Amino acid sequence: MKKILLSSVLFLFVSLVAAQKQSVISKLEVIDISNGQRMTVKAFPYLIEAPNWTPDGQWLVYNCKGKLYRISPDSPAEPQEINTGFATHCNNDHVISTDGKQIAISNSSKEDGKSHIYTLPIMGGTPRLITPSGPSYLHGWSPDGKLLAYCAKRSGDYDVYTIPSEGGEETRLTNAKGLDDGPEFSPCGQYIWFNSVRTGLMQIWRMKADGSEQTQITFDQTRNSWFPHVSPDGKWIVFIAYHKGDLKPGEHLANKNVELRIIPETGGEAKTLVSLFGGQGTINVNSWSPDSKRFAFVSYMIK
Repeated sequence: MKKILLSSVLFLFVSLVAAQKQSVISKLEVIDISNGQRMTVKAFPYLIEAPNWTPDGQWLVYNCKGKLYRISPDSPAEPQEINTGFATHCNNDHVISTDGKQIAISNSSKEDGKSHIYTLPIMGGTPRLITPSGPSYLHGWSPDGKLLAYCAKRSGDYDVYTIPSEGGEETRLTNAKGLDDGPEFSPCGQYIWFNSVRTGLMQIWRMKADGSEQTQITFDQTRNSWFPHVSPDGKWIVFIAYHKGDLKPGEHLANKNVELRIIPETGGEAKTLVSLFGGQGTINVNSWSPDSKRFAFVSYMIK
C-alpha cells in the first residue's frame, strides 16, 4: 500500500475513512482466464482488499480494517478471521509461502507508524518481525521459501529489496530514480517481476533474482501498469492498468476505472481480461488459483 506523499498509516486511515463516508461495496470476484467469465464469491458492504489464493486452493485470504480473513472461493460462508496477534494494522501487502504453511504481512507498527514485514503461521499466531526498517511493503516470497521481496523507502526513494525470510540483512536490487514497486518471484525462482516509473509511465519490468538484467516488458504509452502477478505454471502475467491522465504515473489510487490485463510470460501484446471500477486493493498481491486457471480480485461500487 503506497502513495508517495503520504505515510502508510495516514494513507490507511484516509482510505478507511473515505470508504466509510462513501459506503463502499466490495465484490470479491473470480475470473476464468480461458473465457473471461466472472463469478462473485461474496459482496461486502464495506472495504476489503487484496485476495491471496492459498496453495491448496481452499481459501482466499484478504485484509479488512487492519486484519486478515479467509473465505472459501467455491463454497463461501462467513469469513474466518486469521489471528495476527498484535498486528492489527495490516495493509494490502501480504503473501503466502509456496508450501502454504506461513503468511507474511505488512503491518504498521505502533512504535514508528511505518509498515514493517512480519511472518506468522497461516492459521494464525504471533508475528515475527523481519524488516526492522520501514516503510517496507511486501510483495513476493521466493519458491524455496528463503527470501522475501518488497518495496521499501530508504534514503528518500522507493526501491526493490530482498531479505532472508528468517530475518537478516536486506539487499537493494534497484536504484533507478523514481518508484520501483511490486516485486514478485517467478515460479522458477530465477526472476523477479516488478513495476517501475523510470521511463515515464508506470511499466512492467523483469530482472534476475540478484537484480541484474533489468528489462522493460511493457511499452504501453496509454496506460500505467502495476503489480505483475505470475501464474503458478509460469506461463502468464496478470497486472492492473490505469488509463493515462487518470492519475500520476507513481500513484496507485482507489476508485478508478481500471483494467486487468494479461501477457504471456515471454512478453508480447497485452490483452484486457476485464474492465472494472477499482484500483488500490483490487490486486495488490498474487491471487492466481493453484491450477493457473482462475484469478481473484476485488471490484468496488460507491453507494
